[in-house]
Amino acid sequence: MPPPGPPGWRRFAARCGGLLLAGVSVLLGFRAADADGVTPVPQLLAFLPWLFAPAGLGLLLAAAARWRTGLVWALVALAGTGWLVRPYGADATGAHGQVVAHLRVLTANVEFGGGTEGLLDTVRREKPDLVFVQECDYTCSGALESRLPRKDYPFRNVVEAGGAEGSAILSVHPLSTSEGVPGVLAMPGAVARIGGRSVQLQLAHPLPPVPGGVSLWRSELGALQHHAAAVKGRPAILAGDFNASQDHAAFRALLDAGGLHDSARLAGRSRTPSWPADHPWMPGTQIDHVLVSGDFRARSARFLDLADTDHRALLVELDLYDMHGNNR
Repeated sequence: MPPPGPPGWRRFAARCGGLLLAGVSVLLGFRAADADGVTPVPQLLAFLPWLFAPAGLGLLLAAAARWRTGLVWALVALAGTGWLVRPYGADATGAHGQVVAHLRVLTANVEFGGGTEGLLDTVRREKPDLVFVQECDYTCSGALESRLPRKDYPFRNVVEAGGAEGSAILSVHPLSTSEGVPGVLAMPGAVARIGGRSVQLQLAHPLPPVPGGVSLWRSELGALQHHAAAVKGRPAILAGDFNASQDHAAFRALLDAGGLHDSARLAGRSRTPSWPADHPWMPGTQIDHVLVSGDFRARSARFLDLADTDHRALLVELDLYDMHGNNR
């Protein structure tokens, strides 16, 4: 007579653990293969650091079931997650030479204009030199015009629109308008004259990777990647709600194409969540970024809470260098 198998609860624990570890392994596989895949992979990749939870639970279930293969599988999944959540990119830009300007750059998604009051308070308190605003509806653009004096921000590129489509760039430095990047949501651009150098400015707000919209999300991030490649070698700042984290292949491709650096990474804040800010009990991810060329160094990065928006604002302090001594 064959020996009895494991109790039913152990078989159940092993099956549950196997399902959890299979899901974790799929996501880790796409991340390691430098691919975003199809729904639900890109949506879940944004929360890659949270894979420690299902992988850890899988380990506990495998231990309870006395399932040796599952124990090894879970340990490999935990190690893989730990390896892949390391900050992406260098921790310094290598900028050197003369510092020609100190900059404070703020980006904020005000969620259909709802966070406008918080944005105005933050701008008055923090006094950033450059402000990038996403989802700036007609109420928001009207408030920027009527309640932020032109003497404080004399140079502006504002795209007035309803809902999430409006955007704005405000500057204390002279601006000339550039073409920007095409998208369903406005992504204006400009060239700022700062410290004797021409700095390419680009607001980012591609559509999110919602089910059924992943191809458009990938296409709009690709347009931003094309812009980044086109301005490579020049001082540049790309800022906004990228609807992507460092765990998305499309975002990493954008960084690499333009030789760009994430300011939060440079300041040691690469895993600080910026969304969803209105549900603190939910897992968060960092999809709001200020990307800079190698002409900058980041002094600090702070994520700021704004009322009535699902995003945290990001304020970074930068030094702009003239590395060639010619103020180009």
